[in-house]
Amino acid sequence: MDSNLPPENNPLPPFSAPPPPPVNRPPPVISPKSPPRPPRNGSGWKVFAFILLAVLALSLLFNLKYLVSSVTSVKSGGYQTSGPRLEEVMIKDVDAPNKIAVINVDGVISGDVGEQTGGYSMVSIIKEQLRRAKRDKEVKAVILKVNSPGGEVLASDEISKAISEFQDKSHKPVVVSMGSLAASGGYYISAPCEWIVANELTITGSIGVIMHGFNYRGLLDKVGVRPEVYKSGKFKDMLSGSKAPDEILPEERQMVQALIDETFEKFKSVVADGRHTAYQLNNKMGQPLSPEWESFADGRILSGKEAQRLGFVDELGDFDVAVKRAEDLAQIKTTHANLIQYQPIFDFSNLFRLFGKSDAKAVKLDLGVDIPKLQAGYLYFLAPTYFH
Repeated sequence: MDSNLPPENNPLPPFSAPPPPPVNRPPPVISPKSPPRPPRNGSGWKVFAFILLAVLALSLLFNLKYLVSSVTSVKSGGYQTSGPRLEEVMIKDVDAPNKIAVINVDGVISGDVGEQTGGYSMVSIIKEQLRRAKRDKEVKAVILKVNSPGGEVLASDEISKAISEFQDKSHKPVVVSMGSLAASGGYYISAPCEWIVANELTITGSIGVIMHGFNYRGLLDKVGVRPEVYKSGKFKDMLSGSKAPDEILPEERQMVQALIDETFEKFKSVVADGRHTAYQLNNKMGQPLSPEWESFADGRILSGKEAQRLGFVDELGDFDVAVKRAEDLAQIKTTHANLIQYQPIFDFSNLFRLFGKSDAKAVKLDLGVDIPKLQAGYLYFLAPTYFH
């Protein structure tokens, strides 16, 4: 071929350079597969089942212990009740053959069922504690530790009667050890006791009755709400908070005041009878009521020192003084006595009792203060300090 021919007449292709050799690329990095997760062994339910079985075993042991003690008490001449189940707890052991039972009365006295007391009321628990102390021959006396502003009239009266009955039938003395506050209903349950010990700074007294309520008719008028009431008698809506002041009949005020006066007279009779009986029973060793004591039964609070001067209290001192006095009254002279308490037993039956009494509509609001839970229409033995 003639290389001098023009390109369009030259059949050979033009010369081209060979392609460059391929570049050696590094092999791709293959990441190792993540190790497979170990299969779950399902140990969570085993732990839960173990805890549940442990709780059931403890409950069974407690119930078995109570059953054995119940059978023992029946064989020894005791009797069973359908009230709260209690166990004896030693609070001071001096290795003595005799015992003194300590019963606490803390807070507002009420007949309502409490969540912290296994579904039983304060009244039923104190009654059962007195029953246990009565049938235990080793218990020679009872100390009633009172730290209460008072409470419901009916609950206070039931406890007061239970104490009087205990002393009359068991012939075992009940000694009161007053704490910081033992006023109104707290003093009502103390009055029948054989001996009363108070600290000089104890707040006591407040002998009186109160019925508390609110009238909100003025608020209803401001927002334009008028109550419509249909009743079978003119006194059927007594103590209603929606009544205007001019709608409250004079007879209503007289009847309510008569009810309060009647309850007040009952309070004074409990004080007079209890203190007089204790003074005679102790061969006039205690403090007799002052002739002017009724002048101080007007709701006023008293210090422990002033209460002793008026005869509301026998002796000034602390809990140890009350223990020594209980030993003297019970004629425990050779050795001291062990101090015991009867505490409620908490088991699954109490838990179910609380579930059965729960109210799904109840909502608690914590405002940072304790609001008095007084129910309209109820009579109360309450110290005025409770309202502040």
